Amino acid sequence: MTELAPWGGSRGDLEDLAEAVSLLPALPPADPGDRYAIRHVTVLWLKADKSEHTQRAYYADLAAWLSWCQRTGLDPLKARRADVDAWKTTLTVTGRDGVPRPAAPSTVARTLAGVSSWYRYLQSNDVTERNPVAAAGRPKRDRTSPLPALDEKATAALLDHAERRAHSEASWRDAALVALLFYTGLRVSGITGAHVSDLAIDAGHTILRYTGKGGRRDFVPLVAPALRPLRRYLELRAEREHRRLDDLTGPLLATTPHPHDRSKPGGKPLRQRDVWQTLRRLAAEAGIPGAASISPHTARRTTGTLLLAHDVPVQKVQDLLGHADIRTTRDHYDAHRHKLDSSPVHTLAQILAERRGGE
Repeated sequence: MTELAPWGGSRGDLEDLAEAVSLLPALPPADPGDRYAIRHVTVLWLKADKSEHTQRAYYADLAAWLSWCQRTGLDPLKARRADVDAWKTTLTVTGRDGVPRPAAPSTVARTLAGVSSWYRYLQSNDVTERNPVAAAGRPKRDRTSPLPALDEKATAALLDHAERRAHSEASWRDAALVALLFYTGLRVSGITGAHVSDLAIDAGHTILRYTGKGGRRDFVPLVAPALRPLRRYLELRAEREHRRLDDLTGPLLATTPHPHDRSKPGGKPLRQRDVWQTLRRLAAEAGIPGAASISPHTARRTTGTLLLAHDVPVQKVQDLLGHADIRTTRDHYDAHRHKLDSSPVHTLAQILAERRGGE
């Protein structure tokens, strides 16, 4: 896959996006006098209703396609389905060992969706007449998630361990992080992007306002087991900063000052990498099987799976997780472990047991 040209800013302003788009290959040079020039329209496509994460993903998808077009001497505005079918077979991902491997079906499908979105936007602005990706075959995705959820026992063990070991500001922050992940089902960006000011009281409930997928603002109530470590962490942080708790500002979960390096005073929002490392470290300490492969999305998947396993209506789980399509909730968050446990074949075995001599 093609590397993404970086741009600054938390949401990627037009100037930074324009600089990134100027680096894309296989497109004609920018024409400042034409407001519908393809590069200018591409900038607007990236900007329109997309979070920074989505912008980066779509840019990478488009860069991969345009790089292939340049290598093969193809004008992307004259491409046809056969070209897309030829390109998608070349898609690879590079693992941690540095070895490129064929992209997974889900990666191929996501990449095609990103490029198709670009062509649809060009079509809607009369920049091109065809979308060669629209008719291209999409690989079938496995309905079973490659990132399984934790079961109830493992989830409780992880939450208990994170809170039992908490004794300092940083360790209480980590306990709050784990609790927020598992008790809210939020995407990691919703937690790392939250500020203290996003905490509020509504109808007697403590709520956390957050930014969801696509930049949509929403809120989730915080239950007592999540509030307990969060409040203790914020109290210790306010005490260190010599502030009243109500006067605390900044990121909801922040880095702490380095004990020996005064050039690192802390106060910055946790990065997604920090969340991954913290979650895996705590899971390993708690003896959770497969701790090295746990991710923040494991927590999100666990939240949805446990709720569905305990007969919470799928529509309510969909709303909590912010899924636009209920099929995402139904097909990917009802982990097959629970489907096995609740399968009617167990009932059938009990029914027939009496007739088969108590087998």
